[in-house]
Amino acid sequence: MTRRVVVTGLGAVSPVGLTVDETWNNLLAGTSGAAPITKFDASNQQVRFACEVKGFDAQLYIDRKEARRYDLFAQYAIAAAHQAVMESGLDTGARDKTRVGVVLGSGIGGMQTFEDNCRAFITQGPDRVSPFFVPMFIPNMSAGLVSMRYGFQGPNFAPVSACASSAHAIGESYRMIREGMADAMVTGGSEAAITGLTVAAFANMKAMSTRNDDPAKASRPFDTDRDGFVLGDGGAAVVLESLEHAEARGATILGEVIGYGLSGDAYHMSAPAPEGEGAQRAMRMCLEAGGIDPARVGYINAHGTSTPLGDIAETQAVKAVFGDHARQLVFGSTKSMTGHLLGGAGALEFVVALQSVRHGVIPPTINHDTPDPQCDLDCAPNVKRERAIDVALSNAFGFGGHNATLAVTGV
Repeated sequence: MTRRVVVTGLGAVSPVGLTVDETWNNLLAGTSGAAPITKFDASNQQVRFACEVKGFDAQLYIDRKEARRYDLFAQYAIAAAHQAVMESGLDTGARDKTRVGVVLGSGIGGMQTFEDNCRAFITQGPDRVSPFFVPMFIPNMSAGLVSMRYGFQGPNFAPVSACASSAHAIGESYRMIREGMADAMVTGGSEAAITGLTVAAFANMKAMSTRNDDPAKASRPFDTDRDGFVLGDGGAAVVLESLEHAEARGATILGEVIGYGLSGDAYHMSAPAPEGEGAQRAMRMCLEAGGIDPARVGYINAHGTSTPLGDIAETQAVKAVFGDHARQLVFGSTKSMTGHLLGGAGALEFVVALQSVRHGVIPPTINHDTPDPQCDLDCAPNVKRERAIDVALSNAFGFGGHNATLAVTGV
């Protein structure tokens, strides 16, 4: 017998807010998180702007000594997980901590740690490599640190599937609870990839916007003048529980996960499959697995990265899956404001999808000035949209052809 899976806690650290509420309010206001890079000297880079997290203080969550031993991606994950766990009350309310797991994804892991130690190795020799390099760099460490923090001893691992990482984390956590492998999971993911090497690498791929003169207008999903994605940092976490476990401890239920689909393009290292064929299968699997009538879906938080090929392929996929109903739903991208958090994107956008269901309002897709005729679905251009939503989907697609779709409804 499969079990129902509900959401009881949310957490976020994003380029537009250090909490879920701050992030949500700024998204509804159409606030861009893009600005000139401050984390390093980007003056010699092709791309000199990004969506950085602003004003983050790790010592609100961990002490100064710990912070020096954790890469920033892990600090973001700990902060988001702490917010979610505190809202859920799971830290003191879990009935059996061996039945509570942690799955937090990251596409890259400790990139700044990697750069710093490579530089030290090359310029100063092997003795200057930090003894903390390995535990700071490996992408699974945020899941390990969060489990240690609360003593959660259930399933524990870290999906690494590029930009689908944290969506896969939530989806696999949902499946484990449904199938009885755990009673509750802390899940999501994070990224801190705004570093000199990462920016140079993506820029040399011609994947990122080069709108250095106007960063706030650079991320423009579905707009004719889009020229690539904007890199973002941050992450999000959610607490999932079986309905029985949540009710037994009197937890407040925020929503219910009702579907999960995943697929592989088997096509190209970075380009999407023609007509979004892999994305189509992920969305169809999600709907079929949850027994969801497509007509119930009122909002899709698009992967919508603002890349020329990706936005068209995802639009084609939505049309293929939803038929005439595609023109009745809102298919918008909050990456227009947050930029692309890579492995942290799926979790943050799942939180946005759930918030839209809870509050009956959809954030805008900003910078939508010249609609692309090939991206002709309603993206809530430039202004938030008030609408009662029964079911929302969240899409996340990664380099390598990794696709994931999550479905959430209210209570």
